[in-house]
Amino acid sequence: MPQGIDVEIVVQDPAGVRIANDAGATRVELCTALGVGGLSPSISLIERCVAQGLPVHVLIRPRPGGFVYTDEEKDLIRADIAASVRAGAAGVVIGALDTKASGLDMAALETWIAAADGGDVTIHRCVDVLLETPTTSPEAVGDALISLGVTRVLTSGGATTVGRGLATIDALSRYLNGKVQVMAGGGTQIEDIAPLRAIGVAAVHLSARMTSHAAGPAGPGGGDGAFDVTNPDLVRAAVRAATQ
Repeated sequence: MPQGIDVEIVVQDPAGVRIANDAGATRVELCTALGVGGLSPSISLIERCVAQGLPVHVLIRPRPGGFVYTDEEKDLIRADIAASVRAGAAGVVIGALDTKASGLDMAALETWIAAADGGDVTIHRCVDVLLETPTTSPEAVGDALISLGVTRVLTSGGATTVGRGLATIDALSRYLNGKVQVMAGGGTQIEDIAPLRAIGVAAVHLSARMTSHAAGPAGPGGGDGAFDVTNPDLVRAAVRAATQ
């Protein structure tokens, strides 16, 4: 029987942290704007979420779109990393690609890792841009991650979902062999967790979200009136699948 693995829940508010904590999740990734893949939260939001008592790992991403950043954006990311750690974050979730989007931006990442000041560093799914390219092997990505000395990598194996990327996730996990933790995430469903446990990933990552209309209509200037909230039933199911 595979051993239990960690569960990271993506949340956007303090209520989500409380739900994750009550259900037995290991930690949360905190962001805003999940509809565009997640953006950096405010410092006040980080502080409120840290106060809930579960380790909070903050996504640092200043804008939607790809992962090639200007010098100005890189400096903003560095400052946001340092501010997040000062606000009590247990770790940060970061990623950047070089100017051709053909490899990790090692210089920027090294600067950002230093700014994290010893906190956990997760490299996010920017690696999936590389892994979906036939010319980039899991071993090449693994070597870069080992060189950086980060805590973990979040990946769907370069696929649209973890279920479709299982073989590449397995190959990366085998190559890293615990030197960098592999956390599987991207369209994660409860039924994906058992096969992910079987290949020995360190953790699973999912948003476990549902749609709420509790705030009423947004009017002509507020966009869609619906918004995401954390679904307690999904979080509990994920924890059960990952640990029992």
